[in-house]
Amino acid sequence: MRTGLSQHTSLRQELRVNPRLYQAMDMLYMPMMDLQQHLKQELLANPFLELLEPEDETTEQPAAEEQKEQKEKEEEVDWEEILLNGFEVGGTREQYEQLEYTEPVTVETRNLIDHLREQLQMLTLTPRQLLLAEEFLGNINEEGYLAASLDEILGSVNQLMAGHVERDGDGGEDGEGGEDGEGNLENFGPGTPLSGSTNAASAPAVTAPTSPPSPSSPSSPPFYTMNEAEDMLAVIQRLDPSGTGARDLRECLLIQLVELGDTSSLTYRLVNEAFPDLIAHRWNDLAKRFGVEPAAVQAAADQLSRLDPKPGLKYSEQSDGYIIPDLIVEKIGGRYQVFLNDTGMPRLRLSRSYQEIARDKKKMTPENREFIASKMNSANWMIQAIEQRRQTMLKVMNFIVDRQRDFFEKGIEYLKPLTLREVAEVINMHESTVSRVTNEKYVQTPRGVLPLKFFFSSALSTASGEDASARSIRAKLEKMVGEENSAKPLTDQQIVHLFQEQGIQIARRTVAKYRDQLGILPARMRKRV
Repeated sequence: MRTGLSQHTSLRQELRVNPRLYQAMDMLYMPMMDLQQHLKQELLANPFLELLEPEDETTEQPAAEEQKEQKEKEEEVDWEEILLNGFEVGGTREQYEQLEYTEPVTVETRNLIDHLREQLQMLTLTPRQLLLAEEFLGNINEEGYLAASLDEILGSVNQLMAGHVERDGDGGEDGEGGEDGEGNLENFGPGTPLSGSTNAASAPAVTAPTSPPSPSSPSSPPFYTMNEAEDMLAVIQRLDPSGTGARDLRECLLIQLVELGDTSSLTYRLVNEAFPDLIAHRWNDLAKRFGVEPAAVQAAADQLSRLDPKPGLKYSEQSDGYIIPDLIVEKIGGRYQVFLNDTGMPRLRLSRSYQEIARDKKKMTPENREFIASKMNSANWMIQAIEQRRQTMLKVMNFIVDRQRDFFEKGIEYLKPLTLREVAEVINMHESTVSRVTNEKYVQTPRGVLPLKFFFSSALSTASGEDASARSIRAKLEKMVGEENSAKPLTDQQIVHLFQEQGIQIARRTVAKYRDQLGILPARMRKRV
């Protein structure tokens, strides 16, 4: 085989995606709020783009437009001078501050751990107890449950103590130990930055031996014991909200019942003595065990609905999510009309001042001409991409409205099956483009604000030959269960027969799957006596 360098020619085809095409796809994917922020960033990055508010386009008369343009020219910054000679900070600051992007700042709120810590600070606790309490707080999740066992908490806090005792012992060899080291250990309190601690609310419990090696310093304080941990757990479980610090659902309910003074009722006995049978709804077995009627057992179980199974969520840091619909569907004159909800969307246009600069290329250096050409092309492309996004969204939504007219008129039970491929074939676009248009987009309709993905669902065959939407089937199933006799609830097989009577062919396992998706219990657990 001969080795060496050689040259040869060949022809081949490659598919390369233009970076601008990538950006266009990203813009198509963006919901309304993200697109607004993206356009604001583009306004800052590209001087050839300027903001034109929608109301400015039609409200002013032509004469007023001319007066406004004349006034703007008088007060306008000399952009040509800036481009050629550089920018000088002067009296024009207020003109570019209008386009300054302000980063949204989250407002600090109190979470569950802050609420519990404030209550602990009002109790009479020693620094040693406060240190152990902080270890407990660090292992309470956002639902209010203790996410670590007592052994894990003891191992973590004792490992922390062992590390500080060892450092204090080393300090004693240098002449700084002794009683001072012991005093520092005794003064550990909340907020003290200690290495190895799991005091952060999100930090996992550190597994360590509950009985670490005895330190060499005879004056060091004793390590925490299981009795201290159990006593501190009792303190945590008495704090507000009631049920905090529980290790499971049963303990959480018992804490709340004790707080209500309801320890002698049948409800307390059911939770305390027969919790597995209670959650399995074995009313007859429980009635025989406690010597009461099944109806009394059900009535006692119904009392649990006043308790909170996740007490910590009332102090959750999760903020409310606000939705701005991208499209609006309204019924006008018997027809459904589709509008883009772009009233708050910045309208872009080419900057007139920079267009004038671009026309006079004699005073520019080659670098300036290249900069202006690239920014001008980018601005033109951005305006075209926004308009293309608008037209694409209107095409998709208009087809959805035409296809799902029965849904808008009669309700969810008349929702028809629809796939992305069907929409793509009708509007002559790729399926991935339709997917980007419908992803994370919302539409305001006479039947509420709905995600665009709501209108797409799989199909089930019917006796008439027409397909039924899976979402409408779930709505019918939910209606059947809501209208059933609670003493004789419908089984999955009975629901299958009811669907067959309506001409819908569906398997029992499909009914069970839809029932689980809707959060509907099996017939045995829905039964009332």
